[in-house]
Amino acid sequence: MKNKTAFLVEANRFEFKDTDMPIVGDNDVLIQIKHVAICGSDAHFFEDPTYGGLIIPPILPIVLGHECGGVVVETGKNVKHLSNGDSIAIEPGSGCGRCNYCLEGRYNLCKEMDFMAAPPFNRGALSKFVSHPANMVFKLPDNMDTKEGALIEPLSVGMYAANRANAKPGKTAMILGAGCIGLMTIAALKTMGVDDIVVADLFENRLQNALKMGATTVINAKEKNTKDEVLKITDGCGMDFVFETAGSRITAASTIDYAATGGKIIMVGNVYGETPFRFIEANNKEVDIISVFRYVNIYPMAISAVSSGKIKVKDMISKVFPFEETQEAFECAINEKETVIKVVIEF
Repeated sequence: MKNKTAFLVEANRFEFKDTDMPIVGDNDVLIQIKHVAICGSDAHFFEDPTYGGLIIPPILPIVLGHECGGVVVETGKNVKHLSNGDSIAIEPGSGCGRCNYCLEGRYNLCKEMDFMAAPPFNRGALSKFVSHPANMVFKLPDNMDTKEGALIEPLSVGMYAANRANAKPGKTAMILGAGCIGLMTIAALKTMGVDDIVVADLFENRLQNALKMGATTVINAKEKNTKDEVLKITDGCGMDFVFETAGSRITAASTIDYAATGGKIIMVGNVYGETPFRFIEANNKEVDIISVFRYVNIYPMAISAVSSGKIKVKDMISKVFPFEETQEAFECAINEKETVIKVVIEF
Protein backbone atom coordinates (compact mmCIF):
# COMPACT_ATOMS: atom_id res chain seq x y z
CA MET A 1 0.00 0.00 0.00
CA LYS A 2 1.21 3.49 -0.85
CA ASN A 3 0.19 6.67 0.89
CA LYS A 4 -0.38 10.08 -0.66
CA THR A 5 -1.24 13.28 1.17
CA ALA A 6 -2.47 16.74 0.17
CA PHE A 7 -0.45 19.42 1.99
CA LEU A 8 -1.45 23.05 2.27
CA VAL A 9 1.91 24.66 1.54
CA GLU A 10 0.79 28.28 1.44
CA ALA A 11 -2.47 30.21 1.37
CA ASN A 12 -4.76 28.87 -1.37
CA ARG A 13 -2.36 26.19 -2.62
CA PHE A 14 -2.12 22.44 -2.08
CA GLU A 15 0.70 20.12 -3.08
CA PHE A 16 0.41 16.33 -3.28
CA LYS A 17 3.28 14.29 -1.87
CA ASP A 18 3.99 10.59 -1.39
CA THR A 19 4.16 9.96 2.35
CA ASP A 20 5.05 7.11 4.69
CA MET A 21 2.33 4.75 5.82
CA PRO A 22 1.14 5.73 9.30
CA ILE A 23 2.30 3.79 12.34
CA VAL A 24 -0.45 1.67 13.90
CA GLY A 25 -0.19 1.35 17.67
CA ASP A 26 -1.70 -1.44 19.75
CA ASN A 27 -4.82 0.66 20.39
CA ASP A 28 -5.07 2.19 16.91
CA VAL A 29 -6.58 1.30 13.57
CA LEU A 30 -5.28 2.01 10.08
CA ILE A 31 -7.99 3.56 7.95
CA GLN A 32 -8.25 3.95 4.21
CA ILE A 33 -10.00 7.28 3.83
CA LYS A 34 -12.95 7.23 1.42
CA HIS A 35 -14.65 10.60 1.93
CA VAL A 36 -13.70 13.94 3.48
CA ALA A 37 -16.16 16.83 3.77
CA ILE A 38 -14.77 20.37 3.81
CA CYS A 39 -15.52 22.20 7.05
CA GLY A 40 -15.70 25.97 7.40
CA SER A 41 -12.53 25.86 9.49
CA ASP A 42 -10.73 23.97 6.70
CA ALA A 43 -11.78 26.67 4.24
CA HIS A 44 -10.64 29.38 6.66
CA PHE A 45 -7.17 27.80 7.02
CA PHE A 46 -7.00 27.37 3.22
CA GLU A 47 -7.51 31.10 2.70
CA ASP A 48 -5.59 32.27 5.76
CA PRO A 49 -3.18 29.85 7.51
CA THR A 50 -2.83 32.36 10.37
CA TYR A 51 -6.56 31.84 11.07
CA GLY A 52 -7.30 35.52 11.39
CA GLY A 53 -4.00 36.29 13.10
CA LEU A 54 -4.39 33.67 15.85
CA ILE A 55 -1.47 31.56 14.59
CA ILE A 56 1.59 33.72 13.92
CA PRO A 57 3.76 32.63 12.29
CA PRO A 58 1.54 30.12 10.47
CA ILE A 59 2.33 26.42 10.80
CA LEU A 60 3.05 25.19 7.26
CA PRO A 61 2.83 22.82 5.56
CA ILE A 62 -0.31 21.34 7.15
CA VAL A 63 -2.82 18.61 6.34
CA LEU A 64 -6.46 19.67 6.51
CA GLY A 65 -9.68 17.66 6.81
CA HIS A 66 -11.43 16.26 9.87
CA GLU A 67 -14.93 15.37 8.65
CA CYS A 68 -14.14 11.90 7.36
CA GLY A 69 -15.27 8.36 6.77
CA GLY A 70 -13.35 5.33 5.57
CA VAL A 71 -12.65 1.62 5.82
CA VAL A 72 -10.53 -0.22 8.40
CA VAL A 73 -7.55 -2.00 6.81
CA GLU A 74 -5.51 -2.92 9.92
CA THR A 75 -6.17 -3.10 13.65
CA GLY A 76 -3.84 -2.88 16.63
CA LYS A 77 -3.55 -5.98 18.80
CA ASN A 78 -5.75 -4.54 21.59
CA VAL A 79 -8.61 -3.53 19.29
CA LYS A 80 -11.63 -5.81 19.60
CA HIS A 81 -14.64 -3.82 18.38
CA LEU A 82 -13.44 -3.24 14.82
CA SER A 83 -12.33 -5.56 12.01
CA ASN A 84 -10.70 -5.17 8.62
CA GLY A 85 -13.26 -4.11 6.05
CA ASP A 86 -15.53 -2.24 8.47
CA SER A 87 -16.93 1.04 7.15
CA ILE A 88 -16.42 3.66 9.82
CA ALA A 89 -16.83 7.26 10.91
CA ILE A 90 -13.89 8.94 12.61
CA GLU A 91 -14.37 11.21 15.60
CA PRO A 92 -11.37 13.45 14.88
CA GLY A 93 -10.36 14.44 18.41
CA SER A 94 -8.70 12.29 21.04
CA GLY A 95 -8.08 13.48 24.60
CA CYS A 96 -5.26 12.43 26.91
CA GLY A 97 -7.55 10.17 28.95
CA ARG A 98 -5.89 11.21 32.22
CA CYS A 99 -6.94 14.79 33.04
CA ASN A 100 -10.00 15.77 35.06
CA TYR A 101 -11.90 16.75 31.91
CA CYS A 102 -11.33 13.39 30.28
CA LEU A 103 -12.15 11.49 33.47
CA GLU A 104 -15.37 13.48 33.85
CA GLY A 105 -16.39 12.57 30.31
CA ARG A 106 -15.77 16.08 28.98
CA TYR A 107 -12.81 15.14 26.81
CA ASN A 108 -13.64 17.89 24.32
CA LEU A 109 -12.12 20.29 26.87
CA CYS A 110 -8.88 18.33 27.30
CA LYS A 111 -5.86 20.64 27.11
CA GLU A 112 -3.89 17.92 25.33
CA MET A 113 -6.60 17.23 22.76
CA ASP A 114 -5.17 15.91 19.50
CA PHE A 115 -7.71 17.03 16.92
CA MET A 116 -7.31 16.45 13.20
CA ALA A 117 -6.51 19.56 11.12
CA ALA A 118 -6.23 21.80 14.19
CA PRO A 119 -3.18 23.22 15.99
CA PRO A 120 -0.60 21.78 16.47
CA PHE A 121 -1.57 20.05 13.19
CA ASN A 122 -0.27 16.59 13.98
CA ARG A 123 -2.41 15.07 11.22
CA GLY A 124 -5.37 15.58 8.95
CA ALA A 125 -7.76 13.48 6.88
CA LEU A 126 -6.65 14.57 3.39
CA SER A 127 -4.45 11.51 3.09
CA LYS A 128 -5.16 8.12 1.56
CA PHE A 129 -4.35 6.36 4.83
CA VAL A 130 -4.48 7.58 8.43
CA SER A 131 -3.95 5.96 11.80
CA HIS A 132 -6.39 6.86 14.56
CA PRO A 133 -7.14 5.78 18.16
CA ALA A 134 -9.65 2.95 17.89
CA ASN A 135 -11.84 4.28 20.73
CA MET A 136 -12.66 7.26 18.50
CA VAL A 137 -13.57 5.15 15.48
CA PHE A 138 -17.20 4.05 15.07
CA LYS A 139 -18.45 1.22 12.88
CA LEU A 140 -21.26 2.27 10.55
CA PRO A 141 -24.43 0.18 10.23
CA ASP A 142 -24.86 -1.74 6.98
CA ASN A 143 -27.38 0.81 5.68
CA MET A 144 -24.89 3.69 5.90
CA ASP A 145 -21.94 4.55 3.66
CA THR A 146 -18.77 6.55 4.21
CA LYS A 147 -20.23 9.72 2.67
CA GLU A 148 -22.71 9.70 5.53
CA GLY A 149 -19.89 8.73 7.86
CA ALA A 150 -18.01 11.90 6.94
CA LEU A 151 -21.05 14.02 7.78
CA ILE A 152 -21.46 12.57 11.26
CA GLU A 153 -18.92 15.15 12.47
CA PRO A 154 -20.90 18.31 11.58
CA LEU A 155 -24.13 16.58 12.61
CA SER A 156 -22.55 15.94 16.02
CA VAL A 157 -21.99 19.69 16.43
CA GLY A 158 -25.68 20.37 15.84
CA MET A 159 -26.82 17.54 18.10
CA TYR A 160 -24.47 18.60 20.89
CA ALA A 161 -25.75 22.17 20.65
CA ALA A 162 -29.35 20.96 20.91
CA ASN A 163 -28.39 18.78 23.89
CA ARG A 164 -26.61 21.68 25.61
CA ALA A 165 -29.82 23.68 25.27
CA ASN A 166 -31.84 20.81 26.74
CA ALA A 167 -34.21 21.17 23.79
CA LYS A 168 -37.60 19.54 24.24
CA PRO A 169 -41.09 19.43 22.69
CA GLY A 170 -43.26 22.49 23.10
CA LYS A 171 -40.34 24.93 22.94
CA THR A 172 -39.53 27.42 20.19
CA ALA A 173 -36.13 27.80 18.57
CA MET A 174 -34.38 30.28 16.32
CA ILE A 175 -31.34 29.58 14.16
CA LEU A 176 -29.16 32.50 13.07
CA GLY A 177 -27.34 31.31 9.97
CA ALA A 178 -28.49 28.55 7.61
CA GLY A 179 -25.11 27.13 6.63
CA CYS A 180 -24.23 23.50 7.25
CA ILE A 181 -24.09 23.74 11.05
CA GLY A 182 -27.33 25.72 11.14
CA LEU A 183 -29.04 23.06 9.03
CA MET A 184 -27.62 20.27 11.18
CA THR A 185 -28.96 22.06 14.26
CA ILE A 186 -32.42 22.21 12.68
CA ALA A 187 -32.26 18.47 12.02
CA ALA A 188 -31.16 17.78 15.59
CA LEU A 189 -33.92 19.93 17.07
CA LYS A 190 -36.53 18.15 14.96
CA THR A 191 -35.42 14.76 16.30
CA MET A 192 -35.76 16.14 19.84
CA GLY A 193 -39.35 17.19 19.27
CA VAL A 194 -38.90 20.93 18.67
CA ASP A 195 -41.34 21.71 15.85
CA ASP A 196 -41.47 25.52 15.92
CA ILE A 197 -38.17 26.60 14.33
CA VAL A 198 -37.47 30.04 12.88
CA VAL A 199 -34.38 30.56 10.70
CA ALA A 200 -32.81 33.85 9.63
CA ASP A 201 -30.17 34.24 6.93
CA LEU A 202 -29.10 36.70 4.25
CA PHE A 203 -29.42 34.33 1.30
CA GLU A 204 -32.67 32.98 -0.11
CA ASN A 205 -31.24 29.66 -1.29
CA ARG A 206 -30.03 28.93 2.24
CA LEU A 207 -33.46 29.72 3.62
CA GLN A 208 -35.02 27.30 1.14
CA ASN A 209 -32.60 24.63 2.38
CA ALA A 210 -33.70 25.42 5.94
CA LEU A 211 -37.34 24.83 4.99
CA LYS A 212 -36.38 21.48 3.46
CA MET A 213 -34.66 20.49 6.71
CA GLY A 214 -37.75 21.29 8.78
CA ALA A 215 -37.78 25.01 9.58
CA THR A 216 -41.33 26.32 10.01
CA THR A 217 -40.59 30.00 9.28
CA VAL A 218 -37.70 31.71 7.50
CA ILE A 219 -36.65 35.36 7.55
CA ASN A 220 -34.53 36.99 4.87
CA ALA A 221 -32.49 39.42 6.95
CA LYS A 222 -31.64 41.45 3.85
CA GLU A 223 -35.26 42.22 3.22
CA LYS A 224 -36.90 42.32 6.64
CA ASN A 225 -36.17 43.53 10.15
CA THR A 226 -35.42 40.26 11.92
CA LYS A 227 -36.27 41.50 15.40
CA ASP A 228 -39.65 42.87 14.27
CA GLU A 229 -40.45 39.61 12.50
CA VAL A 230 -39.57 37.49 15.53
CA LEU A 231 -41.67 39.63 17.87
CA LYS A 232 -44.56 39.44 15.40
CA ILE A 233 -44.29 35.64 15.12
CA THR A 234 -44.12 35.17 18.90
CA ASP A 235 -46.68 37.83 19.93
CA GLY A 236 -43.87 39.85 21.47
CA CYS A 237 -42.51 37.01 23.60
CA GLY A 238 -39.32 36.01 21.75
CA MET A 239 -37.85 32.52 21.31
CA ASP A 240 -37.07 29.94 23.97
CA PHE A 241 -33.80 28.99 22.28
CA VAL A 242 -31.63 31.20 20.08
CA PHE A 243 -28.78 29.39 18.31
CA GLU A 244 -26.00 31.50 16.78
CA THR A 245 -24.56 29.27 14.04
CA ALA A 246 -23.25 31.89 11.61
CA GLY A 247 -20.08 32.76 13.52
CA SER A 248 -20.80 36.45 13.00
CA ARG A 249 -20.18 39.31 15.43
CA ILE A 250 -23.33 41.00 14.12
CA THR A 251 -25.62 38.03 14.75
CA ALA A 252 -23.89 37.24 18.05
CA ALA A 253 -24.58 40.77 19.30
CA SER A 254 -28.21 40.55 18.20
CA THR A 255 -29.06 37.26 19.92
CA ILE A 256 -30.49 39.04 22.96
CA ASP A 257 -33.05 40.73 20.68
CA TYR A 258 -34.70 37.40 19.89
CA ALA A 259 -34.49 35.58 23.23
CA ALA A 260 -37.57 35.22 25.40
CA THR A 261 -37.53 36.10 29.08
CA GLY A 262 -36.06 33.05 30.80
CA GLY A 263 -34.79 31.77 27.45
CA LYS A 264 -31.41 30.48 26.33
CA ILE A 265 -28.80 31.76 23.89
CA ILE A 266 -26.59 28.99 22.50
CA MET A 267 -23.31 30.09 20.89
CA VAL A 268 -22.41 27.48 18.28
CA GLY A 269 -20.51 29.43 15.62
CA ASN A 270 -16.94 30.59 16.12
CA VAL A 271 -17.16 34.36 16.56
CA TYR A 272 -13.78 36.12 16.27
CA GLY A 273 -12.93 39.62 17.41
CA GLU A 274 -14.48 42.02 19.91
CA THR A 275 -18.26 41.57 20.02
CA PRO A 276 -20.59 44.01 21.79
CA PHE A 277 -23.31 42.45 23.94
CA ARG A 278 -26.05 44.10 26.00
CA PHE A 279 -25.64 42.26 29.28
CA ILE A 280 -28.15 44.44 31.11
CA GLU A 281 -30.89 43.12 28.82
CA ALA A 282 -29.69 39.57 29.41
CA ASN A 283 -29.86 40.19 33.16
CA ASN A 284 -33.32 41.71 32.96
CA LYS A 285 -34.54 38.70 30.98
CA GLU A 286 -32.51 36.23 33.08
CA VAL A 287 -31.29 34.59 29.89
CA ASP A 288 -28.85 31.67 30.01
CA ILE A 289 -25.87 32.03 27.67
CA ILE A 290 -24.50 28.62 26.71
CA SER A 291 -21.29 28.04 24.78
CA VAL A 292 -20.58 25.02 22.61
CA PHE A 293 -17.12 23.61 21.90
CA ARG A 294 -17.24 20.87 19.29
CA TYR A 295 -19.09 17.93 20.95
CA VAL A 296 -18.62 15.10 23.39
CA ASN A 297 -20.11 11.57 23.57
CA ILE A 298 -22.40 12.28 20.59
CA TYR A 299 -21.21 10.06 17.71
CA PRO A 300 -23.30 6.95 18.56
CA MET A 301 -26.44 9.09 18.84
CA ALA A 302 -25.71 10.87 15.56
CA ILE A 303 -25.04 7.61 13.72
CA SER A 304 -28.28 6.16 15.08
CA ALA A 305 -30.25 9.21 13.90
CA VAL A 306 -28.90 8.81 10.35
CA SER A 307 -29.25 5.02 10.27
CA SER A 308 -32.88 5.23 11.39
CA GLY A 309 -33.71 7.69 8.62
CA LYS A 310 -34.60 10.51 10.99
CA ILE A 311 -31.83 12.72 9.57
CA LYS A 312 -30.81 12.60 5.92
CA VAL A 313 -27.31 14.05 5.94
CA LYS A 314 -26.74 13.26 2.26
CA ASP A 315 -29.17 16.09 1.49
CA MET A 316 -26.37 18.43 2.64
CA ILE A 317 -23.95 17.35 -0.10
CA SER A 318 -23.82 19.86 -2.94
CA LYS A 319 -20.77 18.74 -4.92
CA VAL A 320 -18.29 15.86 -4.92
CA PHE A 321 -14.69 16.11 -6.18
CA PRO A 322 -12.06 13.38 -6.56
CA PHE A 323 -9.06 13.52 -4.21
CA GLU A 324 -6.84 14.61 -7.09
CA GLU A 325 -9.00 17.76 -7.38
CA THR A 326 -8.68 18.81 -3.74
CA GLN A 327 -7.54 22.26 -4.87
CA GLU A 328 -10.66 22.70 -7.00
CA ALA A 329 -12.87 21.37 -4.20
CA PHE A 330 -11.61 24.00 -1.77
CA GLU A 331 -11.94 26.75 -4.37
CA CYS A 332 -15.54 25.67 -4.89
CA ALA A 333 -16.23 25.71 -1.14
CA ILE A 334 -14.78 29.24 -0.94
CA ASN A 335 -16.15 30.81 -4.11
CA GLU A 336 -19.60 29.23 -4.07
CA LYS A 337 -20.31 29.40 -0.35
CA GLU A 338 -23.62 31.15 -0.95
CA THR A 339 -24.96 28.26 -3.03
CA VAL A 340 -23.22 25.08 -1.81
CA ILE A 341 -23.88 23.53 1.58
CA LYS A 342 -21.21 20.87 1.77
CA VAL A 343 -18.41 19.96 -0.63
CA VAL A 344 -17.11 16.40 -0.33
CA ILE A 345 -13.80 14.95 -1.52
CA GLU A 346 -13.96 11.34 -2.65
CA PHE A 347 -10.98 8.96 -2.68
